[in-house]
Amino acid sequence: MIEALFSQPNYLAAKKTLDAVVLRQEAIANNIANLETPGYKRVDLAPSFETELERAAASGDPAQINELKPTLEVDSTAAPSSRDGNTVHLENELMQMNENAVEHSLETQLISGMLGRIQMAITGKD
Repeated sequence: MIEALFSQPNYLAAKKTLDAVVLRQEAIANNIANLETPGYKRVDLAPSFETELERAAASGDPAQINELKPTLEVDSTAAPSSRDGNTVHLENELMQMNENAVEHSLETQLISGMLGRIQMAITGKD
């Protein structure tokens, strides 16, 4: 019975989104660390992940959501700002980091709220 609570499509989608946020944070940190590496190409979360997650969540099929795995790929839209071919822009990375922190906060609040409702249902207390 408890397993059914953790296989709800909304919970699984929030969990997968949190997985993606964590992976994006790692990519941002790696991009910043390679800011001065000649020829380094900026990486980010694969743009297709968001579309795939929306489609899977809309289907309501927990198995389809569980099959998704966020991945990183080279950002083909990033252009080099200097002759060394590096496509990382510090200002862009810092902005992405801030946006990612907000997304992380939102997703952890959603998951915490879901778990809090389960705890309240079990114990009858907040």
